Amino acid sequence: MTAPLTDTALRRLPKAVLHDHLDGGLRPATVVELSAQIGHQLPTTDPDELAAWYVAAADSGDLVRYIATFEHTLAVMQTREGLLRTAEEYVLDLAADGVVYAEVRYAPELMLRGGLGLAEVVETVQEGLAAGMARAAAAGTPVRVGTLLCGMRMFDRVREAADLAVAFRDAGVVGFDIAGAEDGFPPADHLDAFRHLRAESVPFTIHAGEAHGLPSIHQALQVCGAQRIGHGVRITEDIVDGKLGRLAGWVRDRRIALEMCPTSNLQTGAATSIAEHPITALKDLGFRVTLNTDNRLVSGTTMTREMALLVEHAGWTARDLRTVTVNALKSAFLPYDERTALIEDVVLPGYAELV
Repeated sequence: MTAPLTDTALRRLPKAVLHDHLDGGLRPATVVELSAQIGHQLPTTDPDELAAWYVAAADSGDLVRYIATFEHTLAVMQTREGLLRTAEEYVLDLAADGVVYAEVRYAPELMLRGGLGLAEVVETVQEGLAAGMARAAAAGTPVRVGTLLCGMRMFDRVREAADLAVAFRDAGVVGFDIAGAEDGFPPADHLDAFRHLRAESVPFTIHAGEAHGLPSIHQALQVCGAQRIGHGVRITEDIVDGKLGRLAGWVRDRRIALEMCPTSNLQTGAATSIAEHPITALKDLGFRVTLNTDNRLVSGTTMTREMALLVEHAGWTARDLRTVTVNALKSAFLPYDERTALIEDVVLPGYAELV
């Protein structure tokens, strides 16, 4: 007889997250403290109220309005002090949630207002992440964190961000992404950057199939060459009565990971409920779905909470949770032997009592 999936049991389970934004996961108290130091005005200076404000402001059903909530977190991430602290706390918060592997993404171009250069931003974030990993390991909760650098798809510095990913590929950066408003800014606008990444053998994922539909997923995969898809919930538009169209079949059969973020998708209007979120149907159809938080502060969530919601509202079992965790590690931008070791030595033993 297996143990029940209580919040305590879920928190202990080893987790892997591939889609999580650094600037969307700050501690509310840190935002309040750093804002006071730089004179930045917040909607409220009470950390609990600020946390609630973020969720309410993001719960608009609109991706553009959702993105606008990042104004306050980015304001406190413009200095070396702010970046070091937020990166270190990011790692510690993941470790406390049972995460054993994470890929954190952010756009260096959004963190230049304090006088840092692009390379200085990356170096500082990597320093903060390393400090967090060292502290987590010393506390007996080791977590490995790789970095995805983002270019903002609606601006003109995507190629610069890609160059940074190449330059720091042996210094903690494991891949690349484009972020920002999806509709009206197709991934193919940045073919030069993606060609450069492929030439340098740097893997990348692309936000697609969230605010825009199948054409964005098709472009990301077949034109740009993405190895994973960020969100991808609208791949269901190519599935009718369980029958897969050509694009959906390509995604499933080539084992292209979908970085799915249930709570975030509800907030941006890409899904209507946890119970009806496409992640469950896609899992059952054999797609390589992964479970992610997207933005922990903005969505008021954690990996434990995402798991609990699927257990409660979509009938997920420990076996389902193990599947998406293994899926994430299989598609992580890590060397094969390191991925395999995490699966066999950490994840599978961690689920043994529940599966």
